[in-house]
Amino acid sequence: MSYADLLVIAMGITAFMILGVSILMLKVIKFYINEKVNPTPFATPAEKARRKIAIDERKALKELKPPLINRLMGLKPLSEEKDLVMEHEFDGITELDNPTPGWFMVLFYGSIIFAVVYMFNYEVFGWGPNQEKEYATELLDAATAKEAFLAKPGNAKNNVNENNIVQSKDAAVISSGAGLFVNRCTPCHGDLGQGIVGPNLTDEFWIHGGSVADVFKTIKYGVPEKGMISWEKSLSAQQISDLTNYILSLQGSNPAGAKAAEGDKQK
Repeated sequence: MSYADLLVIAMGITAFMILGVSILMLKVIKFYINEKVNPTPFATPAEKARRKIAIDERKALKELKPPLINRLMGLKPLSEEKDLVMEHEFDGITELDNPTPGWFMVLFYGSIIFAVVYMFNYEVFGWGPNQEKEYATELLDAATAKEAFLAKPGNAKNNVNENNIVQSKDAAVISSGAGLFVNRCTPCHGDLGQGIVGPNLTDEFWIHGGSVADVFKTIKYGVPEKGMISWEKSLSAQQISDLTNYILSLQGSNPAGAKAAEGDKQK
């Protein structure tokens, strides 16, 4: 989440809080003015008596009033339902003229204020990036992070793919590929590459091409229609490269019981 996003959210929350606090303060001030009685220090006995009567009346009225929280929330007691009944009636069903409570109006107007701030910030003035710009930025950041990752020692080898792979006869590469072959390829191609369900990998004939790039691509993406799974998700690019070089090293080994040739002869 960008700084502009946080700024918009903060502005919306602040506006919402200011609106809510303002409504609450107005209700509290109104309540305070209605309930407060200020006695005068030099009142005559008659004035004090009238004030006492006024205080008693206010106390009695206060006892009849619902709690402050009910008034703030716009709640009406059941005893006042008869005064809220609207004129129209249908099939014995009446409707109460009960106004929307204050808390709901705070949320309603707060959402409008937030929407206006959001619209002007992202769509009118362009202070904050919209979703399309954020997506483009994330793609650029991901590409930059990938380049930085591949630039680190030991990670660049995973940048190999079917377009830049070069055949290697290095003993360490062949040994690594042999270990991968034993654990993953022998059920279909045999322990020596002679072919079982899958084709023979030791002759010059290939169904999907026998170049280093073709073999790499076949291992990477698989051939689903013939039961060859894709190893892209379970093997790294370097492991696929090692496995490719091992398979190519089997050329001409002619193991006993090799499967008949399939495909085209590789030039």
